[in-house]
Parts: sequence; structure tokens; C-alpha cells
Amino acid sequence: MASKVVPSFGRHLKELRIHLCQTSKTSQGVREFIENGYVPLKTANPKFPILIRECSGVQPRLYARYEYGQEVSKSLSDCSSSEVMEAVKTLSQKTL
Repeated sequence: MASKVVPSFGRHLKELRIHLCQTSKTSQGVREFIENGYVPLKTANPKFPILIRECSGVQPRLYARYEYGQEVSKSLSDCSSSEVMEAVKTLSQKTL
């Protein structure tokens, strides 16, 4: 289950992208996060672009795009749903 504290994103963060596989075991926690944590996250940030990209065989990864086109990514392989939320919080608070 996702953490109860849902981050509100600042102006420095422009976009979040989540890449995952629809069937692989390494993406299981990411799929659970999308089922349980996506709606509260989107409710807290209604106009913020959170993109979900599914592709067969891809390794799960979180990408954060900041001002001036700078991007940071974090692997989500074998992460639980709560670890995915922590990764979202960490990258949303990071400033470049």
C-alpha cells in the first residue's frame, strides 16, 4: 500500500514518467503502486503530468524531468508499492 503522505509537487518539477512491464515480476510493485497510489497522487496534483508507459520486457524505472530539460531516473526493479512512493517523493523534492 502507498504511503499516507502524498507529495505536492513544486514548480521546479515538470513531469514524472513511470516505465513498467505489464507482466514481469520486477514490475509487480510498480503495478500495485499504480492501482493503489496513483489516484491519491493525481488528486493532490491534478494538473501535473504523470505519464505511465507500459512495454513488454522493459525494466521498471521512474523518470523526473525538471526545469531546463534536465532529467533524473531511478530504477524501480523489485520495489514494493511503498518504495515506489518513496522514490516519487525523493525525486519530487530534488532540485538541480
